[in-house]
Amino acid sequence: MRIMIVSDAWYPQTNGVVATLAQTASWLARFGHEVRMITPGDFRSVACPTYAEIRLSVLPYRAAARKMRSFGPHAVHIATEGPLGLAARRYCLRHSLRFTTSYHTRFPQYLRARLPIPTALSYRALRWFHGAADRCMVSTASVREELEIRGFPNLSVWRRGVDTELFKPRDKAFLDLRRPIAAYVGRIAVEKNVEAFLSMPWSGAKILIGDGPARTRLQAKFREAHFVGFRFGEDLARHLAAADVMVFPSRTDTFGLVNLESMACGVPVAAFPVTGPIDVVEDGVTGALDHDLARAALRALTLDPRACRARAQRAGWQVCSREFESNLVLCRAPAAAAGERLSRN
Repeated sequence: MRIMIVSDAWYPQTNGVVATLAQTASWLARFGHEVRMITPGDFRSVACPTYAEIRLSVLPYRAAARKMRSFGPHAVHIATEGPLGLAARRYCLRHSLRFTTSYHTRFPQYLRARLPIPTALSYRALRWFHGAADRCMVSTASVREELEIRGFPNLSVWRRGVDTELFKPRDKAFLDLRRPIAAYVGRIAVEKNVEAFLSMPWSGAKILIGDGPARTRLQAKFREAHFVGFRFGEDLARHLAAADVMVFPSRTDTFGLVNLESMACGVPVAAFPVTGPIDVVEDGVTGALDHDLARAALRALTLDPRACRARAQRAGWQVCSREFESNLVLCRAPAAAAGERLSRN
């Protein structure tokens, strides 16, 4: 099957959406499908206001339409709600092509953290965008329930996975810092609530693995914390595995892929009991959920790393990619496609 995936989030961005799509595309190819990506790298783009790492494609419809037409996909998946996602959605609707979408990010909360835009208005726009799809894939049951309450009609679950060969228990001595070490991994941006992690009382060291628009301000304010920037591959896995607890302060993520990566390293997670962590972290087993983040982190230190690893091993990318595959829909029903071929002859 020819599968086209359209995403405004792609390399060199570093985030869970990019990691998820890259792994999924790779596994789909292993399953025997031909996968083609449409990403910002193929278009003229500008930096997203307040977040220069994100590139927004400029007037991409015509070029995107040519790419879709020339590939002739059997299935189209639109992963993001940005300019490329809007262009692909428009093309599919114009040509009566069925498609799927996925909901990765709680943009209403992200926007509200930066601008005085009512979340109700943002959710209305998201309902419009995803409502045209045959299926909108979400990462967890709690996200599905949340969106159903907000009137999203066409939801299905597509879980996230983890590379347990890369992310695995490793030598704790890799980090020569005061114990216990609490780590944060991800973008350093206002919507990630990183300041809650930096502000929590902690007797050991704090390390932040990642970068983002809030780094300069937070690094100046919290001078005792260790900001190491983005890390990738083995280097990232070694940093994460050397921590004693991974603190996930976000209240806006729909999943938080780093939670699974941390568990795969045998590192328990401390988080707020909110959408995302409540579906990934088993309180008292693989991590601790508490409205007091410091209390959660201290409790997580008492947990068995083997239980964390065992949970992650049940979430391999092969299983998750099969779930994505099963959620896809054919652009045209077989009968309609056959009728179109006959009309051309």
